[in-house]
Amino acid sequence: MDGNTPEIKRGRKYDQVIAGARDVFLAHGFEGASVDLIAREAGVSKATLYSYFPDKRMLFVEVAKQECASQADRALQVDATDIPVREMLTTMSHKMMEFLTSNFAQRIFRICVAESDRFPELGREFYASGPKLLEDRLSVYFEHACERGELKIDDIGLAAMQFQELVKSEIFVKMIFNIIEKPTQAQIDRVINGAVDMFLARYAA
Repeated sequence: MDGNTPEIKRGRKYDQVIAGARDVFLAHGFEGASVDLIAREAGVSKATLYSYFPDKRMLFVEVAKQECASQADRALQVDATDIPVREMLTTMSHKMMEFLTSNFAQRIFRICVAESDRFPELGREFYASGPKLLEDRLSVYFEHACERGELKIDDIGLAAMQFQELVKSEIFVKMIFNIIEKPTQAQIDRVINGAVDMFLARYAA
């Protein structure tokens, strides 16, 4: 890219292109995903693909952003501000864990790390559409919980990031390094219960 990122075109085959690209990136990584392969998987011509995304990097970033935003939406519904804190944190944790242990999250994380030196904007986009988005939405909920007197937090942004890291404890790292392939329900419950207990031990009012 030359720094002047063109606006992404959205037409009737946009979703088709995104779906095909998602499958190819997951199977082959960023470097191994050729434009020919993506076009074939998406069922479109190369000309059609290029009309939506002038280069592969733009396409990868858009795939990652969409999936992460979708997962963040499922992980946290901030309009449910009246739900008790422990219940909300436990529910959010299970949804976050579902994403963190998914094949997509594991593959995208590895791709972003592998390509971060050459294409640093990939990592920035992944962070903005994943961890940062979730931080913002957690912060909204924490603010309401503080107003209700359930939490006492001086630095809400820091607390939101701390909670994400607590949920990532042990399982995410072990999966990234191929120490475990898939966690058991007992392992998941252990990490989530520990994350919620530790967070509330620090921030419960």
